[in-house]
Amino acid sequence: MRSLPRALRTVPFTLGYTLVLLGTGLYARLGDPGTVRDLLAGSSTDVFHLSQRPLLTLLVSALWAVGGITSPYLVAFPLVLGALERRLGGVRTAAVFLLGHVLATLLTEVPVAVSVAAGHLPDSSLRRLDYGVSYGLIACAAALAGLLPPRRRWALLGGIGLALAAGILVDFDPLTGWGHAFALLLGVLSWLYVRRNTRWRPQPRRNDDASPGFAHSERASGNT
Repeated sequence: MRSLPRALRTVPFTLGYTLVLLGTGLYARLGDPGTVRDLLAGSSTDVFHLSQRPLLTLLVSALWAVGGITSPYLVAFPLVLGALERRLGGVRTAAVFLLGHVLATLLTEVPVAVSVAAGHLPDSSLRRLDYGVSYGLIACAAALAGLLPPRRRWALLGGIGLALAAGILVDFDPLTGWGHAFALLLGVLSWLYVRRNTRWRPQPRRNDDASPGFAHSERASGNT
């Protein structure tokens, strides 16, 4: 507890973002239901909204956690992004988050737009409720796995896969399922980037019984 304030100062991006999600989660629970419903609908990253105002839609959709203040994402978010930010810094962590959030959204919604234009899907497919931080969070969790020792790395990736499978069983949504899969893949593809820019990493275990720990990388991160 004594070291908590200092630890929080090392993860300003995670701390600020978590407070925003807590605020929107509280509003979703306590605010006027009609207003909340309209805000969530306006924040949806569906084809209609992305075609009208792509940048704003991508931004505001990431200000909510599905499930509001009781969302499990609010528990995982500070743990995952905080751990990644300690290793990469706030700017690079934000870049990984945006990579997952933006690209996974486009990889799922662009095919919908093409299918509607080709007549394979009805026009109603252009509007759907899709918002939240899950794509960015999954990408960051997969990126974090790339900085862990092998056993922990595959355990984390396996845990993510089980959680996603459980989510599909509880609430099956093909587009969201594909988006989560794309986000996981994008996080894995970022391993080269995060490994090159990490501030510190696990020391390899030596034969002289030296205790394993963490050592600062000799590479300057360039991000404070």
